[in-house]
Amino acid sequence: MLPEEPFRYQWMDEFVAKMYQSEAKTAELVNLAMMITFVVSGMGLFGLAALAAGRRTKEIGIRKVLGARLVDISALVSREFVLLVGIALAIASPVAWYFLHDWLNNYENRVGIRWWVFGLAAVFAVGVAVVTAGFHAVRAALVNPVKSLRAE
Repeated sequence: MLPEEPFRYQWMDEFVAKMYQSEAKTAELVNLAMMITFVVSGMGLFGLAALAAGRRTKEIGIRKVLGARLVDISALVSREFVLLVGIALAIASPVAWYFLHDWLNNYENRVGIRWWVFGLAAVFAVGVAVVTAGFHAVRAALVNPVKSLRAE
């Protein structure tokens, strides 16, 4: 076609890698931001659970004296955190779906977002909240009720 131009060739995998180089950089940045967000939110949830368990030390001691089991005390402390995580999921899931749907529409081969991705994220978030709040509830419940009632 162009006899005066030298023939230039390129491997297909190199061509595709160059096309998606910006997407790879974006993926690295998103993963880094996700890890930082996870650590900071985990520390915040841990501190909030410690504060909630510390404020309810007297109540936990009274419930323990009256015969409450460790599971009941853990459920009492974890319930409010599960509610907060549920509200956060109800707000964040539609927003995330909207932005992901808009971002995925930029590609030629479109992939739909499955519902189970949000379900898995919800189960993981609620699990982290229950474990974190439950840890502090168990720690508060194992304290001698006499010490917790005498402390105030």
